[in-house]
Amino acid sequence: MSRINAINQSLTTFVCGVLGFVPIIGLIPALYALFCWLRLARRYRGQWNPASAYLSAGVFLAVLGVLGSILLATAIVISFC
Repeated sequence: MSRINAINQSLTTFVCGVLGFVPIIGLIPALYALFCWLRLARRYRGQWNPASAYLSAGVFLAVLGVLGSILLATAIVISFC
C-alpha cells in the first residue's frame, strides 16, 4: 500500500468517525471507520503513517459513537418495557 493510500484511508476513517459520533444515525459510518482502521492496520503495519493522528481520532470518535448508539438504544428499549 502506498503512502497516498494510507493517507486517504486515514482521512476516510476520520470523516466516518466524525459522522459516526452522531448516535443511532452514525452507526453505519462508525462501523465503516472501524473496518477501515482494521484494514489499514493490517496492510500498513510497522510503517510510518503521516496521517496517524487523523486515524487515531477517527477510531476514537467511531468507538464513542458505537457505544453511544448502544447506550441510547438500550435506554429506549428499557423505557418502553
